[in-house]
Amino acid sequence: MVRVAEDLSETIRVGLRTAADPARAQGQQAYMKSAMPFLGVRVPEARLVAQRAAKGITDAAALRATALELWDTADHREERYASMALLALRPLRGDPALIPVVEHLVRTGQWWDVTDELAHRLADLHDARPRETAALARAWARDDDLWIRRIAILSQLGRGIHLDPGLLADTIEPNRAEPEFFIRKAIGWALREYARIDPAWVRVFVDAHALSPLSRREALKHL
Repeated sequence: MVRVAEDLSETIRVGLRTAADPARAQGQQAYMKSAMPFLGVRVPEARLVAQRAAKGITDAAALRATALELWDTADHREERYASMALLALRPLRGDPALIPVVEHLVRTGQWWDVTDELAHRLADLHDARPRETAALARAWARDDDLWIRRIAILSQLGRGIHLDPGLLADTIEPNRAEPEFFIRKAIGWALREYARIDPAWVRVFVDAHALSPLSRREALKHL
């Protein structure tokens, strides 16, 4: 497994550097307000590099190990995008062993691009293990780390008709008075997404709860 992870990491690093565009890198770094430099690879392309490198690898433990190695030793942000792309591969989809990996990436990544991408991994876990993942999201919604709270609020993005509105309400409730922009935005975004499925529920929820103007505006944006 160690050899597979090492070889896969190196293949991904080479692929990212082959695709690098230094002319784009500075603008990417400025846009993301990132202390870590960029190679100048667009996010979809960084994901594609990871997917191509991992094609045919079904060893979940090796994929997790590679993702962690890429993340922890990254000196360019695209290596972290590639790391997150590995976690989205089929052998890891809905795997409970991803939970500590996701938590580590969120706590060390500390930015919106990390939490928003990894929220989809929690959505997969909600589908695979709804009871356990709901309990996790409720606990994370009260965490001291705002990014852990953000991913809890956003953890049902993309679930559509499978979204649990009770859980959505439970992750929003302890964060309604939070002044932080990224939490207020997450609340509005999560509600706006569910409004596509059940607009009446969202209207009732917004009317019944004191939300920030930002959260309320985002929630009702398409209603």
